[in-house]
Amino acid sequence: MGYCSLCGRHHNVGFISTRFAGTDGVSLETAKWADVFEGVGFSCFYFAGELDRKPECSFLVEEAHFQHPEIKDVYRSCFGTRVRGRSVTRKIYELKRKLKDRLYEFIEKFEIDLLVPENALTIPLNIPLGIALTEIISETGMPTIAHHHDFFWERQHFMTNAAWEYLNMAFPPHLPTIEHVVINSSADNQLSLRTGISSTIIPNVMDFENPPPMTRDYQSCGLDPDKEAPAVDDYASDVRQALGVADDEVLILQPTRVVKRKGIEHAIELVHRLGAEAKLIISHASGDEGHDYELRIREYSKLMKVDTYFVSNIINEQRGLTKDGRKIYTLEDVYPHADLVTYPSTLEGFGNAFLEAIYFCRPIVVNTYSIYTMDIKPKGFSVIEMDGYVSDEAVRQTRRVLQDTQYRYKMVKHNYETARKYFSYSVLRKKLKNLITDCTGCPLPQNIN
Repeated sequence: MGYCSLCGRHHNVGFISTRFAGTDGVSLETAKWADVFEGVGFSCFYFAGELDRKPECSFLVEEAHFQHPEIKDVYRSCFGTRVRGRSVTRKIYELKRKLKDRLYEFIEKFEIDLLVPENALTIPLNIPLGIALTEIISETGMPTIAHHHDFFWERQHFMTNAAWEYLNMAFPPHLPTIEHVVINSSADNQLSLRTGISSTIIPNVMDFENPPPMTRDYQSCGLDPDKEAPAVDDYASDVRQALGVADDEVLILQPTRVVKRKGIEHAIELVHRLGAEAKLIISHASGDEGHDYELRIREYSKLMKVDTYFVSNIINEQRGLTKDGRKIYTLEDVYPHADLVTYPSTLEGFGNAFLEAIYFCRPIVVNTYSIYTMDIKPKGFSVIEMDGYVSDEAVRQTRRVLQDTQYRYKMVKHNYETARKYFSYSVLRKKLKNLITDCTGCPLPQNIN
């Protein structure tokens, strides 16, 4: 049991969400926040409907998951319609009561004195959980840092609904003991305009002070222009062969799920227009948004005569073996082998894949989605841009990046140093420690790096 380096007292932090598991953005950013809390002596505990954290600090409640059958029934009854039945309201309050009781058990069991809801008070995938959490914060006055990743008004399919009173009450709630955190300036503006709530902007980050282990021996960004292939450990040395990419072929990585807003058809068109021997590798599956878009991407790849490989079966958050004995790699194993990363998204809350590409010193093609334009581009990154379509200039720049080693090295080195300045752990530590002080009253030390 640790003690807070800010005030000398012991604190227990309770992270609450629908899921803390896998490689989704909420789970990944929560782990980074937990590192900061633990770094100043706080103990971290987790409440969710799916968990891959240590059992001794986890509190699993199936109804907290957005995929729980009853929660999905509530969701379907509240969105895409303007009237809900009385039985739906009854079910919402029954589930709310159950979740509220379990939340109180979680708080009492782990002696929680600071709550950190991760998107649970932001996007209404689980309405009963949001209501239960709001009531508990109101009843206890417990200090809370609400971390908001995606607001409901940012998704068109939430705007037609029969749950406005719940959205206004709990997504997010306007309570005096809650400090609100958003991940981009647009969310900050909209939250203030729509609710009157002020917030702190803390962007998504990566540990740029510590380059990836397999590249740590090279120059500042982890890449030596005279030794193009970064060092990898023995386990990941055969990634290209496992993905079906020959040594003389270009490996283009699309490190996202297969959903419409990722704009993967633009990556396919780019590969087609390059006219090079190349393979497009898509790392993630379709997920919970259906498979129609994946079918579209498969058909479009055939039409454009582009070798597109869907490899989510051998990429996971941990190494291991598939049921048929094939090696499972992590995304961190794959990045060093990529010659180029494509990120043609039309909509993102921030852009974790962008930071990952920069972290692993890979050149990247980016569609100018709004948050990139507002919060990332002004920092001065050097990337290949496309504005809604694949232009001749984007193709020309991509060819140069792939063919000119020195030009590519200067690009990724500049990007790494830029990201170290604006999106590193030191930025997270500084901003989060200020919030911890506001919530707990802990005096802030002089050295907060």
